[in-house]
Amino acid sequence: MHAARAEVVTYEEARGPLLEQVWPLKQRVWPAFMLEDAVAAQYWQAMEERFPDCQWLLVEDGVVLAAGHAVPFHYDGTLSERGWDWALARGVRDHDAGRWPNAVSAIEISVDLDHRGRGLSHRMVRELRAIARRRRAAHLVAPVRPSGKADYPLAPMERYAAWTRQDGLPFDPWLRVHARQGARRVGVAPASMEITGTVGDWEAWTGMAFPDSGPYVVPGALCPVDIDVEADRGVYLEPNVWMRHDLHA
Repeated sequence: MHAARAEVVTYEEARGPLLEQVWPLKQRVWPAFMLEDAVAAQYWQAMEERFPDCQWLLVEDGVVLAAGHAVPFHYDGTLSERGWDWALARGVRDHDAGRWPNAVSAIEISVDLDHRGRGLSHRMVRELRAIARRRRAAHLVAPVRPSGKADYPLAPMERYAAWTRQDGLPFDPWLRVHARQGARRVGVAPASMEITGTVGDWEAWTGMAFPDSGPYVVPGALCPVDIDVEADRGVYLEPNVWMRHDLHA
């Protein structure tokens, strides 16, 4: 099936029955620990409330197939090593401080597992670019979570992000989607998301046991999680890849 029948609905237009489908969609798409980011807990609702035109759904016959989120912010030419956490917080803080936004950052695109293979990811990135243009942004950036990196959790992100196919496009499928729509890799955010919890939290999130302190490879993670049994603490610092879109492409 092709994505042509699906329509884009922004949060300015969406009603309750559609919005009620977003959280269950995220729970199906993401590993449980990815929904425990402290910065998201602090700023996500504010992002949705302040920038409803930058939150959008792809809907078909009343069913949400994909959800997208972005924030406008003031870009001064630098992108933080904190990546995703930084972009989300920066967008809300810039708005509240009255700083003029000259850029848009992608925050998240979630495509329902049952509807993958229909070109929805490309459609969602095209809409992301359209949002940036409607906002008259001079820049569009994205702290991209490479979708295939969890298969290579021990490879440094700098190396993984540089892998290419014979056609010269990125090896990673999600990086490739962005590259095909005019984006280029401009850096790595080594601590893009920080997710912290007790050992019990991590055991609940992953279904694994952590009998000793040390790094652990867990399902869905892009790099190992550091477990400190004595301190009853696990820390996951997820690396992402900064990509910058050419809005004229």
